[in-house]
Amino acid sequence: MYREFGAHLTTINGIPGVLFNLWAPNAIKVSVVGDFNDWNGKLHYMTKDFERGVWTLFIPNLKEGATYKYMIAGKNQNIFLKSDPFAFFSEVRPNTASIVYDPFKEFPWEDNTWLEDRAKSNFQEKPISIYEIHLGSWKRNYNRGDGPEDGSEFLNYRQIADKLVPYILETGFTHIEILPLTEHPLDASWGYQGVGYFSITSRYGTPEDFKYLVNECHKAGIGVILDWVPGHFCKDAHGLYRFDGTPLFEYKNKLLGENPVWGTANFDLTKPFVKNFLISSATFLFELFHIDGIRVDAVSNLLYLEYAREKTGLRNAVGGDTNLEAIDFLKTLNETIFKLYKNPLIIAEEATSWPMVTAPTYDGGLGFNFKWNMGWMNDMLRYMSLTPCEREKYHNLLTFSLMYAFSENFILSLSHDEVVHGKKSLLDKMSGDYIQKFDSLRMFYAFMIGHPGKKLLFMGGEIGQFIEWRYYEELEWNLLKYPQHDSIKTYVSHLNNFYKEQNSLWELDSSPEGFEWINHKNHSQKIISFLRKSKNPDDFILVICNFTKNEYINHHIGVPRMTEYVEIFNSDQDIFGGGNHINSEVIKPLNRELDNQPFSIAINIAPLCTLFLKPVFKKKITI
Repeated sequence: MYREFGAHLTTINGIPGVLFNLWAPNAIKVSVVGDFNDWNGKLHYMTKDFERGVWTLFIPNLKEGATYKYMIAGKNQNIFLKSDPFAFFSEVRPNTASIVYDPFKEFPWEDNTWLEDRAKSNFQEKPISIYEIHLGSWKRNYNRGDGPEDGSEFLNYRQIADKLVPYILETGFTHIEILPLTEHPLDASWGYQGVGYFSITSRYGTPEDFKYLVNECHKAGIGVILDWVPGHFCKDAHGLYRFDGTPLFEYKNKLLGENPVWGTANFDLTKPFVKNFLISSATFLFELFHIDGIRVDAVSNLLYLEYAREKTGLRNAVGGDTNLEAIDFLKTLNETIFKLYKNPLIIAEEATSWPMVTAPTYDGGLGFNFKWNMGWMNDMLRYMSLTPCEREKYHNLLTFSLMYAFSENFILSLSHDEVVHGKKSLLDKMSGDYIQKFDSLRMFYAFMIGHPGKKLLFMGGEIGQFIEWRYYEELEWNLLKYPQHDSIKTYVSHLNNFYKEQNSLWELDSSPEGFEWINHKNHSQKIISFLRKSKNPDDFILVICNFTKNEYINHHIGVPRMTEYVEIFNSDQDIFGGGNHINSEVIKPLNRELDNQPFSIAINIAPLCTLFLKPVFKKKITI
């Protein structure tokens, strides 16, 4: 749809200009106004195709960069100004006009190798460690001489790229996931209440600048995922709400159309135009900006008619609580993207137990290929906030996620939503004193790496930020002057690289064959142990987590093979800020059954520590 609708630079009858196409079927009159006609609504009236409800006008000699809006007269003769739903560029907030812009101009892409490699990838069998980022508060200008010439507090997409790409390479993440970049009026919405579904926000530069960011990421081997919000939109006067004087993009029924949770409006997915508008927005991002995936926000809000709302008795045509049109929309969205693009990531933020979210549509699923594991996140953050003495009563919080870990293709997410609104930062959620918080965070991150599922960490978590995320200022980079914070950054970098090197930590992420409990019942000592396995039967890792303040010496754990074991990673190493209680010697096997395993080993485990052991098959062991 973006090839037809919006403002397109073109030539008609040999005359260059701009062709405007707008869907506003219930409007009485529409004219194009802008800086080129002093915003006079009487100069450039559009012509209506009554059958399609589409208004058209060609304005000769209009050039790129012109600002414009649509002046619309509704059925009640009210006159109002609206931004273009298909605008390709917009003014920087608080201004709200659309800008004539050619998004199809040539860009010197250098990412063919990346795209070809992606086309051959099976992401289920690849390591994925995502750095979730809000561009406006990762780093800011603050008049340090490295910001935009216009004095903006934000860095430009190009400046962000030049700083972010080396940082991602240093810290070892495989992908970045950017909070929504579709144009939005309010910074405090973080991009989740949009108006411009084809307009990359101008806060950080032009669409060309954003292409530069994606290109630089791909050249460095870094994937790019965008958060995308098809469920609801903001109700600002210049946006989509009551666009032609009637509920056009939103449901006419206020119980369906109004979203009281966020003060927004819900898209009416019964209308083919609205459904195609959203799907076109998603394909636009893949096609023009070469992104690798989208994380679809608030899927639960789409699936259920009364999700997180006051119960009003809303029911679908067959008497249920599910939104049948939304289900059809999500399936069509996913089918379309998978048909058009090779191996994209389409990730659902879905907070309920809706079945088969990541199953193909031909098998009755919704068609996503990944889903955030909200259950694991909630259980673990609650568990880590408890004191070690309290944890014995809540041991099931540690283990319950393995009851459903292979029912979907999961991403373990520690996202922005968990470090705002009084929830505390990840570091501050940890129980204990200053040092114990860091020990706990390192242990928790390593447990996350060992647990089945891909990984996601919101920015700031890698430097142990103490305060919650604040969208209006940059991260507390000054913390890196302090040893514990600098060490946690070093730790995350080593942990990510360790994760990527070990096939057993990701190759069978979505299969029960890739996981085996050793001991998950040790309530009193609060030590759990399990195996992660690859397709090679000799390639497995033993993961051991100590969730107490106690050090255990000569602790016995069952193992499946009669061979020596070596410690390959320990969250208590001194270079990470730990006490360096490590197993430096080769660990000999014992011909003694334990934990339902035929053999066992004896190891030392530091307090609040996760360690990884690997078998060594170099020689036959004789007992």
